[in-house]
Amino acid sequence: EQFKLWYSQAGTPEVKASGQYDKAAKTFTLTLEQSVPDTPGQTNKKPMHIPIAFGLVDEDGNEMIESKVLHLKKEKQTFSFENINRKPTPSILRNFSAPVKLTTDISEYELSFLMLHDNDPFNRWESGQAAMRMILTCENQYDLSYDFLDDFGDLIDEGLNSSADRALLARMLTPPSFSDIAQHFDVVDPEVIDQNIKRFKAQIKKHFKANLQKVYELCAGCESFSVTPQAMGRRALRNTLLSYLTTTNGTGCAKLATMHYEKATNMTDKMAALSSIVVNQNADREGILQHFYEEYKDYLLVMDKWFLLQASANREDIFEELEKLKNHPDFSMTNPNRVRSLYGAFAMNNPVMFHHKSGKGYEFLKNAIIELNEINPQIAARMVTPLREWRRYTPDRQEKMKATLQEIANLENLSPNVFELVTKSLNG
Repeated sequence: EQFKLWYSQAGTPEVKASGQYDKAAKTFTLTLEQSVPDTPGQTNKKPMHIPIAFGLVDEDGNEMIESKVLHLKKEKQTFSFENINRKPTPSILRNFSAPVKLTTDISEYELSFLMLHDNDPFNRWESGQAAMRMILTCENQYDLSYDFLDDFGDLIDEGLNSSADRALLARMLTPPSFSDIAQHFDVVDPEVIDQNIKRFKAQIKKHFKANLQKVYELCAGCESFSVTPQAMGRRALRNTLLSYLTTTNGTGCAKLATMHYEKATNMTDKMAALSSIVVNQNADREGILQHFYEEYKDYLLVMDKWFLLQASANREDIFEELEKLKNHPDFSMTNPNRVRSLYGAFAMNNPVMFHHKSGKGYEFLKNAIIELNEINPQIAARMVTPLREWRRYTPDRQEKMKATLQEIANLENLSPNVFELVTKSLNG
């Protein structure tokens, strides 16, 4: 009966976990607290039945207890484990055993330790992501700690092992996304988040360039194209390493990305190379983009990717480029996929330039919504989405985003689809 609350109570449960080790008694105590935030029409919600897969890892990376599921059914519960001879590191919510928001008192050092040593693949990934989130959301932390660098370096070196799960490793080496990091700020400043990510990747490149290059070259496919898990994992890892090796956008970065593009035998590798090329002023961007266009102009879905990639590029001349793309012979406002690949990609995938302090990004999207209101009201309504969270941004951006929504709301003959979303965004 309690488990049925997952179907009747809205909202994502939040779980707080804290652990305490008693060296004298050789016990480890885990305290779990849960809460379900209020949602429209539902308040004072009952505790859920939440399965928490759990384990303890010692300082050598060994399992100290058999992995088990703890059943959290009350607002607060305590679980004790005896005969724990050394201070453990708790591994909580293994295999993502419940769809909850988990916060813990685990330190950055312990998280990077789990990133290397946890036996649960999901928690290895999640621990690494949590450690990187701590770094990327910390104000004025410009230098990575030696402990984190040591562990991250060991993670890169795993790619040298032919038996390593390179697909998982590619995920683990990828920093949290912009949207993921933004969720951990009360006030979102896109420029700050972007600079933090760039600084992080630049430091990783500075410290581990030789090893990044070594693993990158090791993952180069020498056989014919294959869709085996091993081949796909190799490509994923190689393309992840390419993003680090080209992150500083110098002439060497341009050369490597261009070589990656020219040797690519599949769309995955080509798109990875283009992602680095379109933001690098030292690369032959126009020539390579034109080459790609000539090769794939008859493939509509590939052309959608071509528009999307350019609209997503964080570059200072993006607004001039957007105008060119809008007027490109292959662009049409009556093609929903093409609209999403230009306007949607810019607003959702290019947060720094969409939220440019000049307000040009909001203006660009507003004009599209106004035009689409007459052509395709459903798509026009979808284009409102990036403006809906205007209250979360810095005051200057809030003001411009709200004014943009108000301009749309004041339009004559506004479609019901757009009217509903805009008014909800302004008044909600």
